[in-house]
Amino acid sequence: MSPQTPGHAPDPEHTTVSLRRVTSPESDAANRAWWDHDSAAYHDEHADFLGVDSPAGEFIWCPEALHEGDVRLLGDIRGKRVLEIGCGSAPCSRWLASNGATAIGLDISAGMLDRARDVMARGGPQVPLVQASAERLPFVSSSFDAACSAFGGVPFVADSARVMREVARVLRPGAPWVFSINHPMRWMFPDDPGPRGLTVVSSYFDRSPYVEVDRNGIPAYVEHHRTMGDRVREIVAAGLVLEDVIEPEWPEWLDREWGQWSPLRGWHFPGTAIFRARKPAA
Repeated sequence: MSPQTPGHAPDPEHTTVSLRRVTSPESDAANRAWWDHDSAAYHDEHADFLGVDSPAGEFIWCPEALHEGDVRLLGDIRGKRVLEIGCGSAPCSRWLASNGATAIGLDISAGMLDRARDVMARGGPQVPLVQASAERLPFVSSSFDAACSAFGGVPFVADSARVMREVARVLRPGAPWVFSINHPMRWMFPDDPGPRGLTVVSSYFDRSPYVEVDRNGIPAYVEHHRTMGDRVREIVAAGLVLEDVIEPEWPEWLDREWGQWSPLRGWHFPGTAIFRARKPAA
């Protein structure tokens, strides 16, 4: 059964790692199926940290626990129409709505969006949810006052340059676009929170995507790599103005490990890059 078939469930016990080219449809299909299948396990591990079950939601930008309520990277969102790309179970969208925005959450995974609906069924702010690929935003041009993505769609699409163009298209003049991703330098290191994770094993310049394939050779999970320079060029080529790049330091109080993120690695080098751009004013 291919990942394009509804109900496909990737089997992590029978996947192998490959570094190879993956098309946009292959990447979308693999990650849609993966996150549908992994939604429950992901939330068992991370829901508390992300505030998924908070009635009002929370907006955590990264494993370093940077909160939008403190850093205000999106600026004043009251009365603004805000699109969240790769919203998952939508704690960020719900937090935006709780703080005066009209938020819309978009994600490729029905499983993740179902978790968002379950939370909203208990009360709190209600936000519209849309299932779609970040490469093809189903909205008219100039229809949002801001857009954001907290480790959402950007690392999981084959054509991130197209995502930048799509975001630029749906933003109104002067609107911000802020997104967080794995820091590109992390591509050089193994996904290990301990001492092994401090040793370079891959080339920073190898842009081959990380692909897990099932026993039939079909991609079951895909994550894409771009360098810092690539990210900057994609933003600029889309007609956006890059205002800032934030590399959060690991806070002294945080002793929680999250996959490859850990206090040890966080002390040595950044785990997250947050890009803040803006569509030029008319």
